Amino acid sequence: MCGIVGIVGKSNINQALYDALTVLQHRGQDAAGMVTSKNGRLFLRKDNGLVRDVFRTRHMKELIGNVGIGHVRYPTAGSSSSAEAQPFYVNSPYGITLAHNGNLTNVEQLAKEIYQSDLRHVNTNSDSEVMLNVLAHELSIRGKLQPTEEDVFAAVSRVHERCRGGYAVVSMVTGYGVLGFRDPNGIRPIVFGQRHTDDGVEYMIASESVALDVLGFTLIRDLAPGEAVYITEDGQLHTRQCAANPRLTPCIFEHVYLARPDSIIDGISVYKARLRMGEKLADKILRERPEHDIDVVIPIPDTSRTSALELANRLGIKYREGFV
Repeated sequence: MCGIVGIVGKSNINQALYDALTVLQHRGQDAAGMVTSKNGRLFLRKDNGLVRDVFRTRHMKELIGNVGIGHVRYPTAGSSSSAEAQPFYVNSPYGITLAHNGNLTNVEQLAKEIYQSDLRHVNTNSDSEVMLNVLAHELSIRGKLQPTEEDVFAAVSRVHERCRGGYAVVSMVTGYGVLGFRDPNGIRPIVFGQRHTDDGVEYMIASESVALDVLGFTLIRDLAPGEAVYITEDGQLHTRQCAANPRLTPCIFEHVYLARPDSIIDGISVYKARLRMGEKLADKILRERPEHDIDVVIPIPDTSRTSALELANRLGIKYREGFV
């Protein structure tokens, strides 16, 4: 589980990235990072720790530019070393950075292919670095000095063909734009939205809609399974279905545990979903154990509070905090 964000703005977006990562902090507390771009130069800061600890004032002053991506990490693959904090970077082609939420199930096969066939070096055990090199290779073989949206979407299509697993990704192609895409099964969530300013429209991609809400962006929609969105540095938005046989099979734990209750994922309110879980559990208890002797309902972990409250209300018994 991780949190990702990407912004194409009309002014410096370092503070916006910081605020978005803070809102997404529940998705990862082990490491945080962001990279911004200005005049073809990249400015990167990442390390182990919470967002507030990784980004001090001295770091924020150096993260200039109106385009950038960010990441908060909860390690489920690789190690917890600061070397695996994201975003990752490769210089060829164009200078590409990438932040990833999910897991690749064929990472060992891909790492071997990258070295033997793509002639690329992977320096960590992170599947995110593997995915970055797959994307970079597929863009590189297009052989374009200036990639178009067609080139980007063609590369994403090849990523879908080669990579197996659940993933949501934001990537920045230095000097050209920000890319977001979702695995063909829609396992991990990713949304995009827009914000109108005096200087023009700004766009944002994020793991959860709550990040857009806090920054005043209007949710456009979730990316469909297998779909990609590409936003150029001058603010042109392009979307394309890049998978051959997409189907929506989202991870149920986003609604059960991972996501914030005020997020909306694939059109479903996380808060309302958790309410209904409490209702269904209460109905099952009343159906199977009508003479139950339950004294109290205690939520464990914290994200079960919504369900626990509804369960207690339905059963007419006490709700208490018993594990802090």
